[in-house]
Amino acid sequence: MEEPITKAETNHIVWTVSAIGIIGNIFLSAFKLIAGIVGHSGAMISDAVHSFSDVLATLIALIGVKLAGRGADSGHPYGHERLECVASLLLSAVLFVTGFGIGGKGIQTIFSAQDAVPAVPGIIALAAAIVSIVVKEAMFWYTRWCAKRIHSSAFLADAWHHRSDALSSVGALIGIGGARLGYPILDPIASLVICLFILKVAFDIGKDAIEKMTDSACPTDFVKKLQDCILRQDGVLGIDLLQTRQFGEKVYVDAEIRIHGAVSLTDAHDVAERVHEQIEAEFPTVKHIMIHMNPEN
Repeated sequence: MEEPITKAETNHIVWTVSAIGIIGNIFLSAFKLIAGIVGHSGAMISDAVHSFSDVLATLIALIGVKLAGRGADSGHPYGHERLECVASLLLSAVLFVTGFGIGGKGIQTIFSAQDAVPAVPGIIALAAAIVSIVVKEAMFWYTRWCAKRIHSSAFLADAWHHRSDALSSVGALIGIGGARLGYPILDPIASLVICLFILKVAFDIGKDAIEKMTDSACPTDFVKKLQDCILRQDGVLGIDLLQTRQFGEKVYVDAEIRIHGAVSLTDAHDVAERVHEQIEAEFPTVKHIMIHMNPEN
């Protein structure tokens, strides 16, 4: 059973991972931009733009998580969890714009290279690519761990944004290295590779957010664990219906369970309470459970 996390711990993780993401990406994007300009590398400049978009991504994730954490009110009796999905969609849009911008610049450079030989990137651009790979991969694993700890799709999307940046830096490293070995056309081609990585991550993030906003069912393994939990409780003879739906990062459950038809209303209520309490204890993401009882004749 997953150890529950307090609201204070959640807030600490949110602010820590946001600070690391924003400050780290500002310094990294500035370093890569300088390296790209000084080292005459279009791929590294594209990579710097990608890193700067990570700053926007982290800000979007932070705002989304804070808004989603607001409690229910008269206008939103079910809470605000779906605002985190909205943040993920905005992040997806930022990535799409970034990806297409980098791809368009790469194509323009490739066609212009037919009339002029591209400049050979300097060693500083190569070093910047290596530094970026190491730093961004570390940020991916840290942000991913934090996102899973607080059950945040927005920060999980931000983590994959870090990973896409690390992968794009791998593309930049190959392109810059190839250009320094005598194939300068590989530098703008690396920009196209970076573009594809960004667009793939943007699509995956957007798809996940849309699924969570359209009341999609939980994964099969999650439902199976729910079934096992319910059937373990005393007084439950079977399950007639079990439905789940995702509401942002939270889960709503509707269940029809069979109990003995001769028990009193009080005993039947106790059975339902046991099921309700055990599900909440074992599944922290479950926000609401509706249990209907059918008599077993």
